[in-house]
Amino acid sequence: MLGRQIWASMRQGLSRGLSRNMKGKKVDIAGIYPPVTTPFTATAEVDYGKLEENLNKLGTFPFRGFVIQGSTGEFPFLTSSERLEVVSRARQAIPKDKLLIAGSGCESTQATVEMTVSMAQVGADAVMVVTPCYYRGRMSSAALIHHYTKVADLSPIPVVLYSVPANTGLDLPVDAVVTLSQHPNIIGIKDSGGDVTKIGLIVHKTSKQDFQVLAGSVGFLLASYAVGAVGGICGLANVLGAQVCQLERLCLTGQWEAAQMLQHRLIEPNTAVTRRFGIPGLKKTMDWFGYYGGPCRAPLQELSPTEEEALRLDFSNNGWL
Repeated sequence: MLGRQIWASMRQGLSRGLSRNMKGKKVDIAGIYPPVTTPFTATAEVDYGKLEENLNKLGTFPFRGFVIQGSTGEFPFLTSSERLEVVSRARQAIPKDKLLIAGSGCESTQATVEMTVSMAQVGADAVMVVTPCYYRGRMSSAALIHHYTKVADLSPIPVVLYSVPANTGLDLPVDAVVTLSQHPNIIGIKDSGGDVTKIGLIVHKTSKQDFQVLAGSVGFLLASYAVGAVGGICGLANVLGAQVCQLERLCLTGQWEAAQMLQHRLIEPNTAVTRRFGIPGLKKTMDWFGYYGGPCRAPLQELSPTEEEALRLDFSNNGWL
């Protein structure tokens, strides 16, 4: 924790940088991003060498940038210092022309502000802030608007909202998103809920703002583009980066029939590495595709032989293995 010193420095020193950041209104986040996994050794230490190797391989694809310390990065299992060190090492490995969006969400507003400022200091171009959820029964639209407004007010870099109800049990309400889209330092949202109607409604209701919507999964990427999303943060891009980028190109060039065919072939493997087998499934698949997946941190466990075979079938049945 950076404590009182961070709060003091923000009040004194961030106003000029923040105003400069807001003045030109903002960073264009349109495009595809892999939410990068955090590699661990057999003894559950962060393997920074493997992180760099994975980023170098992923850097061969036409991604807009990388999300570091999102849900796929197992951020709840890392210490604050580890989260910052992962982002710092990633920044060194990622080309300067690629955006680095860092997950900075914590449960309290103060901790989130401190983490956000620290992420900016280690090289993040923007932060992605997940909804606080432990006291979800009290996380009304008013509470969430207050939380995100305070974070955006004090962040020296742009803020992306992050709604992932499968993990948090909390869906960021449309009315809150619309209100927050008017903040000059909130530039967009990653919506992982899978409700394309909601995504389209957010696009519609924020159309007068400089606000961009990213799909949170490749499983509904085509549908999200069809209703006005500008890209996606897609876990499957960690193993099928070329194909996810191809789906983006097909959508952007209006080749909807080809896009539909590719989308269909990506649905089952995407579900396998997200909802069905989660991060252990994604990391196992990374091992198959020439990346380093490796183990997860406990309490996440590796797949059973039966699960691994089911995972392999979801990829091979669609022609990817």
